[in-house]
Amino acid sequence: MAILTHDTLLSKITSGVIKIDPFDEKRVGPASIDFTLGTQFRKFKALHKTIELTTDTFNPDEYSDPVIIQDRLVIERHETVLGITLEKLTLPLSICGWIQGRSRFARVGLMVHITSNFVQPGVSNHQVLEIYNAGPVPIAIYPGIAICQIVFEETVGKAAYQGKYQNQTTP
Repeated sequence: MAILTHDTLLSKITSGVIKIDPFDEKRVGPASIDFTLGTQFRKFKALHKTIELTTDTFNPDEYSDPVIIQDRLVIERHETVLGITLEKLTLPLSICGWIQGRSRFARVGLMVHITSNFVQPGVSNHQVLEIYNAGPVPIAIYPGIAICQIVFEETVGKAAYQGKYQNQTTP
């Protein structure tokens, strides 16, 4: 397994092996690609009940509301929201990825993925971001900012993600 670097990433995108839509070549770094924040979010309701995670039938609609923003979204301290990337990512069966935060945001306590940062081989969707404000003050985020970066890695063998989020377009 090897992490793909700048020239290899560009080659795989140019040849159509990795698909990113929309794609901006300026977002390709030395060993990752920046992804930008979309306009759709899911904010958790202030409920006074326990979320039961005993089965795979968790329905986020019971505990959160969809929010579409055009300007900005303020995340209160210690609040979690789900966001989604503007870009749709399609990977072949031989490449996986890792969503990583940006240090400029981490320095103020903003986490862009709490625990679920693995991007499965064969995926074709927009990436959902588990955004958490661990800082002491509210943070405003804006659609279009380079919120995260994805590091790409070749797999040993081939595998295909077939889960329920395969074609996800909303958080």
